[in-house]
Amino acid sequence: MRLDRRGHACVRLEQDGVVIVVDPGTWSDPRALDGADAVLVTHEHPDHFAESVLRAAAGADPALRIWANRSVADQLGGLGGGRVTVVGDGDAFDIAGIEVEVHGELHAEIHPDFPRVTNVGFRVGSPGAAVFHPGDAFTVPTSPVDTLLVPVHGPWSKTGEVVDYLREVKPRRVLPIHDGGLSEAGNELVDIMLQAGLGNLGADYRRVAAGAGTELT
Repeated sequence: MRLDRRGHACVRLEQDGVVIVVDPGTWSDPRALDGADAVLVTHEHPDHFAESVLRAAAGADPALRIWANRSVADQLGGLGGGRVTVVGDGDAFDIAGIEVEVHGELHAEIHPDFPRVTNVGFRVGSPGAAVFHPGDAFTVPTSPVDTLLVPVHGPWSKTGEVVDYLREVKPRRVLPIHDGGLSEAGNELVDIMLQAGLGNLGADYRRVAAGAGTELT
């Protein structure tokens, strides 16, 4: 599988000619959906879900399919033709032979005064090669994760919690995402701290810059 980062929390996953885009939001490359076969959306916050962009892509490609939780799907009404599928924790499906599992229910708490929205994570790929995108949560999937796309910065987390999350999931590879609010120096500091926090876990920590990609082997 190939992974391309398209800014902040958005990634393109490609395997055997099938392209799956996760969380194309307002901070993402506007070309993230070009040539996509499927879209997975973790939750409704605009840095993960840009309704107008997704509607435009669906209008341009009648074959494009979307999987998301109920709150996102409700905002995409009118696309018709079974284009949008509502999913929740414990669901499983496949996209042209690529396995997808859904894990999680709620966005991480920002503050007790702020309502928590629903949030699902997507585990994409077969055992031994699975990529997990948790959205805005520290969800630990019930299935093993090979590559963890870890959200490293947001109003709902601190670096110590990110370290604990990595240690709990125990992936073989860690790729930082959700870093659009950090400066270059901030990203460098996060990288240093998370690599140190991994300790003897043996995980490969690799930063992929926005606009760049990597082969997940």
